Amino acid sequence: MKICRTVAECRAAIGEFRKAGETVGMVPTMGFLHAGHMSLVALAKSRADRTVVSIFVNPTQFGDSADLDAYPRDETRDLEMLRAAGVDLVFMPDVDTMYPPGDETIVETTRLANIMHGQVRPGHFRGVTTVVCRLFNIVQPDTAFFGEKDYQQLQVIKRMVADLHMPVKIIGGTTVREPDGLAMSSRNVRLSAPDRAAALVLSRALNKAETIMTQHPTQRALREAIVSVIASEPRAALKGLDIAAAESLTEIDGPLTGPAAIMLSVAFGDILLIDQRVVTP
Repeated sequence: MKICRTVAECRAAIGEFRKAGETVGMVPTMGFLHAGHMSLVALAKSRADRTVVSIFVNPTQFGDSADLDAYPRDETRDLEMLRAAGVDLVFMPDVDTMYPPGDETIVETTRLANIMHGQVRPGHFRGVTTVVCRLFNIVQPDTAFFGEKDYQQLQVIKRMVADLHMPVKIIGGTTVREPDGLAMSSRNVRLSAPDRAAALVLSRALNKAETIMTQHPTQRALREAIVSVIASEPRAALKGLDIAAAESLTEIDGPLTGPAAIMLSVAFGDILLIDQRVVTP
């Protein structure tokens, strides 16, 4: 497994793959890897000749510097996991590599970045699209893999790729959960024991929503049911709840007649967790 820390090293290594006529699949990450990330790695390996994983804790998608500083990191562990999984190349740039001195260019989806979770974390998706665009320009993958747990992020990246005519196919990977139903996240390790137990309210709320969908409810009725479940957990603070058309993320008004994406943002102390599910009537 080759480890590259500069753009020149990464491009040279990718160039060798290209000379051999090999396709490249990429999994962008911020490190502190878990089974969810590794499921994307496995998916990439099944779809491409070579698998590239990036590890970069992107400062521009954090609104709070304390949240950035507290984000868990374990480079040695991450590299061991990727090596065991048979990854071909790991790109690990520093901040100055990704954002050179004097940097002033951003990439943003103007609508998708500023609705739903984007209102909970202003500027977050602008940071995501800016760094992902730069990573794609460096690696130039044929395919790239993102988890469906970050459902709005997945749609934002798909929109960016389509709008900028990037020759990259974006593939979503199924949300991987702990045995008790909590969606895997690098932030879970920061939860206290009581908050870790309380966080199961997210999956309970989504399970309730899936059951209610069989009754063909209105958007308002579904929302009220989800809010009620979240409110039953005193340690949970609902920060965002969005119910939108699954593909376009446009608002739904009235009866739910087609696939809908439910996206939750819930805080437990100072830890914000997200979860999602696409449900059908």
